[in-house]
Amino acid sequence: MAQNNRDPKLKQRWDTLVELLTEKFSDAAPIDVEGILYLIGLQEFGKPHERFKKEDNVNLIHIGICVVLEPYGYYRFDHYDAQGWPHFELIEALPHLKSGEQSLLIKSAIVDYFLKQEVIC
Repeated sequence: MAQNNRDPKLKQRWDTLVELLTEKFSDAAPIDVEGILYLIGLQEFGKPHERFKKEDNVNLIHIGICVVLEPYGYYRFDHYDAQGWPHFELIEALPHLKSGEQSLLIKSAIVDYFLKQEVIC
C-alpha cells in the first residue's frame, strides 16, 4: 500500500478535509481521525443535537468506521435497532496491516466518504 506522502492527491484532499472540519467543529487543535470518524457516525446516526454517554460516543466512532469501510467490502449495513442505531455486519475481516498502512486505509476511506458526500473534491 502506498504511503500517504507518496500520494499527493490523497494528502491534499486529507489536508483540505482536516482544515475544513477543524474550522467548523474544533476550537483549537486540528481534528484527528477519531474525531472525523465520530462526526461521520453522528451524521449517519442522524441525531446530531442529542447528548451522548461515553459508551454512545464509542458506538458513534464504530458507526463511522463501518460506514467508511462499507464500500471497501469489509462491512454491510444490517438494520436499525429500536433506538434508531444502525448495525453493520462484518463481511470480511480487516487485513493485518502495519500502523502506517492502517492509517492510510482509514484516511483513504474517509476521503472517499467525503468525496461522495461532495464536501471536498
